[in-house]
Amino acid sequence: MIRKILFFTFIFLVSISSRASFILLPMDETTQQNHLKAYGITYWCLAKEYKASWLLNYRGGSFLLPDAEEIRKECQIRGVSFEVLSDAEETAILNEISSPSQNMETVILEKAPKVAVYTPKGKQPWDDAVTLVLTYAEIPFTPIYDEEVLSDQLVMYDWLHLHHEDYTGQYGKFYGAYKNVPWYIDQKRDAEALAKKLGYEKVSQEKGAVAKKIRDFVIGGGFLFAMCSATDSFDIALAADGIDICESMFDGDPSEANYQSKLNFSNTFAFKNFTLERKPEEYEFSNIDMTSKRRIPMDKDYFTLMEYSAKWDFIPSMLCQNHTQLIKGFMGQTTAFDSEFVKSNVLVMGTCELDGEARYIHGEKGKGMFTFYGGHDPEDYQHQVGDPATVLDLHPNSPGYRLILNNVLFPAARKKKQKT
Repeated sequence: MIRKILFFTFIFLVSISSRASFILLPMDETTQQNHLKAYGITYWCLAKEYKASWLLNYRGGSFLLPDAEEIRKECQIRGVSFEVLSDAEETAILNEISSPSQNMETVILEKAPKVAVYTPKGKQPWDDAVTLVLTYAEIPFTPIYDEEVLSDQLVMYDWLHLHHEDYTGQYGKFYGAYKNVPWYIDQKRDAEALAKKLGYEKVSQEKGAVAKKIRDFVIGGGFLFAMCSATDSFDIALAADGIDICESMFDGDPSEANYQSKLNFSNTFAFKNFTLERKPEEYEFSNIDMTSKRRIPMDKDYFTLMEYSAKWDFIPSMLCQNHTQLIKGFMGQTTAFDSEFVKSNVLVMGTCELDGEARYIHGEKGKGMFTFYGGHDPEDYQHQVGDPATVLDLHPNSPGYRLILNNVLFPAARKKKQKT
């Protein structure tokens, strides 16, 4: 009888010690069937106030979550691969990560960031890669536009994405090809009406005011993410504050004489010493963009993510988490940035080896941070106006889209002092 009691007591204790306590969302290339939705699961857990950790450089930047039945079910519903770990297995993983010999780090994720997407009313999710992937990953966001920005509503959010907007007031420089097309005429009319409603004589003045509000959001501690033409047009608007750089077809009067010499590059976030494109019919803002200067065949168009010390440079390490360091390139109105015009205090996290262009950059402004990502859609090489939407169910493991979602989760990380 005593032997039986001891035997069952032993079995009970073993079962207690080996029971599942954690869920691992592996993010390596071979194990995870849906990398993009794994970010959505992690965000969902944070929103429900579960604890979560980001295991930098461990199996592609995996996520560690507590074991709960509803988390398991959510993973199964969304098609996200997960592994159940015991206390002992979790301890072994964390010990491996903490070893000084391993380029890994554990980052605690504290809360689900409040996400805003600056986008015109009525835009469809496929018009913008960030809106598309947030929708696919089931990460909630609030669309905002000029009225919300100018009425100081940005303070309600932690993270802001800029849709492919033109902050210079030149309507995306679409004049040469689309000036007689109904959608261009309608957008110009609507933009002018909105500017007047908000108390501005010109669209360029109104967009400039929006750019400065976004600047203040970052300086105050916000996180800014921008892609394609929103990157350089934003900086151009800041450099041209108070200067008329628009020709008459855009704002009804000629541009200011010698406006190039009047640009103030100390106002910008990322770019310096660039030259604006004066021709209104030219589909380009400045020489920051590499689109017309690059000569790279599609089959050789890749860029490489930089490798950082996860323990010392955990910020760029978080932003570069992926299951591959080689990312397939993709075009946009602003495809990539000429490295010559990137400020020296801005970190270039992704470069094309063939021409040295910068594709993925990051920097600080005041108390906040920004990331600029060249190109329009990571899974649509040369997106054209009117092209069909990208179906992310066909690209659930997209490395290019993972970079966007790294930035979305980035503000959730517990703040700690950067070591370098």
